Amino acid sequence: MNREVLVNDLQRQQATGWDIIVIGGGATGLGIAVDAVTRGYKTVLLEQSDFSKGTSSRSTKLAHGGVRYLAQGDILLVTEALHERGRMLRNAPHLTANQEFIIPVYTLWDVLLYTVGLKFYDLLAGRLSMGKSYFIRRETVLKRLPLIKPDGLKGGVVYHDGQFDDARMALALARACIEKGGISLNYFRVNDLLKNESGRITGVRALDVESGCEYDLRAKLVINATGVFADEILRMDDPMARPTIRPSQGVHIVLDNTFLQSNSAIMIPKTDDGRVLFAIPW
Repeated sequence: MNREVLVNDLQRQQATGWDIIVIGGGATGLGIAVDAVTRGYKTVLLEQSDFSKGTSSRSTKLAHGGVRYLAQGDILLVTEALHERGRMLRNAPHLTANQEFIIPVYTLWDVLLYTVGLKFYDLLAGRLSMGKSYFIRRETVLKRLPLIKPDGLKGGVVYHDGQFDDARMALALARACIEKGGISLNYFRVNDLLKNESGRITGVRALDVESGCEYDLRAKLVINATGVFADEILRMDDPMARPTIRPSQGVHIVLDNTFLQSNSAIMIPKTDDGRVLFAIPW
C-alpha cells in the first residue's frame, strides 16, 4: 500500500471522477468500499486518521451471531449475523479463531433456557456452525473456570463464537479494496461537500493532511460512513440538520490474563443493571 502511488492515482483520475466516494475508514466504510469495487464501481475511500482508529478498533474482538438478540426475538438479524460470521471465518482464517464460551448457570430454569436457546442458535447457523452447544456439569465448569463463583452453581452451557483481530481486519479490507482497483487513503480529511446548481451532492473537498494539498473530488454517489461522527458530515450538507446519531457506550477493561486463568470465555447474559457481560481471553 504505497501512499504516494495511491495519491498519484487519485490525481490522475480527478478529471474523470468516481462512481462512489466513501467517507470513513472504519469497519463499515471499508466494507462498503470492498463491496463497491468488487461490483465494478470506481471507488475511493477517504479516512481522516488511521484506518479503524475509532469505534472499529475498540470492539470486543468478536465475530458473533448475536446471542443476546436471540433473547429479544430478532431471529432474522441473528440468522444473517451467523451466516456473515461463518463467511468471515472462512474468508480470513489468518485473522479469526473459534472461541469457546461458557455461560455459568445457577438455577434449573437457566439450565433449560440457555440449553434450548443455544441449540436454536446452532440450528440457525446451519452448515456454518462453529461447534455444537452442550451442557456441562458443575465440576467441569469449575475445572475450566477455576475462579468462577461456586456457590449455587448448577453447571454451564458451552457454545462457540468467532474471535478476530479488528485492526488487522481493517487493514486487510483496505488492501483488498486497492488490489481490486479502488483507492483507500488515510490522513485525507473531508472538509466540505461539493454540490451542483440544484443542490445535489456531487463530490467532496478533501485535504491531504500529510502534504497540505486540497482536492476537489467528484462522484456520482457520496457515502457517509463516519459512524458516531456522521452528523458532522451531515451538517456540511445542511448546517441546521437535526442530530441523527445517539452514541451508546460499552466498556472494555483489559486485565492481565492471570485474572481469568482459562482458555474459555465467560458470558453472563444478564447482570443486575441489565447489561451483558463478557470475560474473554485475548
